[in-house]
Amino acid sequence: MRTDMFQQILEDLNSSSADVEASALISTDGLMIASALPTGIDEDRVGAMSAALLSLGDRAGSELGRGSTDRVLVQGEKGYVIMTSAGSEAVLTVLAKSNAKLGLIFLDIKRASEALSKLL
Repeated sequence: MRTDMFQQILEDLNSSSADVEASALISTDGLMIASALPTGIDEDRVGAMSAALLSLGDRAGSELGRGSTDRVLVQGEKGYVIMTSAGSEAVLTVLAKSNAKLGLIFLDIKRASEALSKLL
């Protein structure tokens, strides 16, 4: 039942903006909890990379005196990968288009991560 709720939150996030292409909820160990990813994307690979990047971002922020990390953003020529914590045990990863309005997406991500963390 919780899995269905996770899935619904991810699908709502994906439909909140035409700029959001995919999303996934991943444990801090890199295991996929729920996803709304397009076919052809390897869930195991997304899970492992997301957990590792958020952990590395947290460490870099701390070591460089920037405080706790709010999100990690990777910008590529075809779009963005945005990772943020969803509680202490999970990572929310979002794929967005290259012309995305990031402020609006950050707001949607924050709402989704808060909803997901309440369920975890």
